[in-house]
Amino acid sequence: MKKLQEMLAANQYLILDGAMGTMLFAMGLEQGGAPELWNVAHPERIREVHRRYIEAGSQVILTNSFGGTRYRLKLHDLQDGVYELNKAAAANGRVAADSAPHPVLVAGSMGPTGELLEPLGSMTFAECRAAFAEQARGLADGGVDVFWIETMSHLDEVRAAVEGVRLVCSHPIAATLSFDTNGRTMMGVTAEQAITALREWKLAAVGANCGNNLPDTMAAIAAMRAVDPEMPLIAKANAGIPRWGSDGALEYDGTPEVMAGYAYHVHQMGAQLVGACCGSAPETIRAMTAALRGEIPTEHWVMPGGGGGGTAVNRERERRRKR
Repeated sequence: MKKLQEMLAANQYLILDGAMGTMLFAMGLEQGGAPELWNVAHPERIREVHRRYIEAGSQVILTNSFGGTRYRLKLHDLQDGVYELNKAAAANGRVAADSAPHPVLVAGSMGPTGELLEPLGSMTFAECRAAFAEQARGLADGGVDVFWIETMSHLDEVRAAVEGVRLVCSHPIAATLSFDTNGRTMMGVTAEQAITALREWKLAAVGANCGNNLPDTMAAIAAMRAVDPEMPLIAKANAGIPRWGSDGALEYDGTPEVMAGYAYHVHQMGAQLVGACCGSAPETIRAMTAALRGEIPTEHWVMPGGGGGGTAVNRERERRRKR
């Protein structure tokens, strides 16, 4: 199970995929529906999403299992299907990866439980760890190459997920947090605190995903790289900032051209695993792939709000100086 390490050693960067939910809504998933149910109800659609990202250049695809713990599935009365739905999610990714024209890793997506740990909430650490272990068992049996703990805001929940995975198997683990407010997660964790804790847990890669905007995600990467010059870093930001369109639909301002600039700059900052999150699509990943390969010019790339790679770095340096 050293595929991730081998691919990182052989490549300057790995291209991740984009949003799953955005794609499924376009395919007919209703608001409030359970994306994980589609792993068994519409497996061909899930495999199609994976296939389209692979064709766009993705070398790592995330399974359709973000809300795959019993806590999240209980919202849809699916808590008894944790193992089945997660195993199917991994199997769908495995089919797409194994038929790809280039090497592709299947990453088992594990998102937050949606519950608060004690003392802020009622969930105990042991219950949280058990929930992630249950999810991990299904993903492992379905054939994932690596576990991908993502969009986290509390380090204790990340630790519960890591320990839950390790109760099940010895696969490599990657983890990302979402930085939303003044360079911190919703629970107040800074990028420096995150990488300091996560590297102690011997993870294969760490970083930032989702988040408030592109510059904030890039600033988190800059901060992590300043703390640790060696750890493989992940940058999987949203496609810009969401806004309500005239038709009432949520739109993101991160066009493929903007995301191409983001991919180039965040890689220059030290991110080795680069992809996109909410609001992105295969055309986003295709533009990012072209940018990282040097296939398109860089002089016209502009980040949302007028910022660029240098702006994000300067903001991070100023924030750290004032603390």
